[in-house]
Amino acid sequence: MSRVAKMPVTIPAGVDVSVKDDQIAVKGAGGTLSLAQNVLVKVTSSDGKLRFEPANESRQANAMSGTLRQLVNNMVLGVSKGFEKKLSLVGVGYKAAAAGAKLNLVVGYSHPVNIDMPAGITVTTPTPTEVVVKGADRQRVGQIAAEIRAVRPPEPYKGKGIRYADEKITIKETKKK
Repeated sequence: MSRVAKMPVTIPAGVDVSVKDDQIAVKGAGGTLSLAQNVLVKVTSSDGKLRFEPANESRQANAMSGTLRQLVNNMVLGVSKGFEKKLSLVGVGYKAAAAGAKLNLVVGYSHPVNIDMPAGITVTTPTPTEVVVKGADRQRVGQIAAEIRAVRPPEPYKGKGIRYADEKITIKETKKK
């Protein structure tokens, strides 16, 4: 059995988990998330905990039990606490402005870049050079943050661009004459 799958998922108060034949749905204050259940994994619920076991002895079932456990754990954490990614803009004149479900970026192009946020994702700009992406679905939060970063990734000579708040950029040395 997978080491990850051995640990049960604790369901906090205020979170409702329903396990059906082909679907696992998690409902909480942060919204509702659902996931297709894999046939290689048996899910049991008891005493406010979810347990995941492989349906057979194959390596695939063993691996999927740990994967499904972690995906469900992320869903439970997402609807109870939520996930967030922080990005920072580094460069002269680089700024961001959030207006509703849109993010407006001015990052050195001849035109501003507008990014629409999907449902369930909120974006805020505490300062003009910081962007915070929040949501219940960990995968979608990370994907949107990666798409924002891809508009102007950090360059290696001056470090200008959009980077994650905790990202370290290795600055290259310039040419010597």
